[in-house]
Amino acid sequence: MQDIGDILDNRVLLVALVACLIAQALKLVTELVKNRKLNIRVLVTTGGMPSAHSTLVTSLAAGVGQSLGWASPEFAVAVVFAIIVMYDAAGVRQAAGKQARILNQIIDDLFHEKPEYTGDRLKELLGHTPVQVIAGSALGITISWLARAAY
Repeated sequence: MQDIGDILDNRVLLVALVACLIAQALKLVTELVKNRKLNIRVLVTTGGMPSAHSTLVTSLAAGVGQSLGWASPEFAVAVVFAIIVMYDAAGVRQAAGKQARILNQIIDDLFHEKPEYTGDRLKELLGHTPVQVIAGSALGITISWLARAAY
């Protein structure tokens, strides 16, 4: 049971998780401003502004650097992890979203005269634009610095 207490005492982890939750909440605000309607679904979906993935991993990396040192092997691992996650969010998953959009259009064109076709549509908003990733990264670093200054 002490292990769970240790996890809950891990400030770096808690700050990173709070940063991720803040990013998700900001997606709700962004959606409200952009479309002038409240869409709660954005709290649990991927994609959108800012990238919660980027916020989480950059906050984690910054917290590791602040706690263990910028030259530590742990910071190096956290940075490499962050780069991989952000590359995936903006690269691979963004490309998969574009492919889904094209496939959905093909299905719409092929079956426009057959309304009885009820196949599931592919999810199109999978990844992030580079701007969303950069905004998420800046948010993660900022939250980590602010949290460090507070304690």
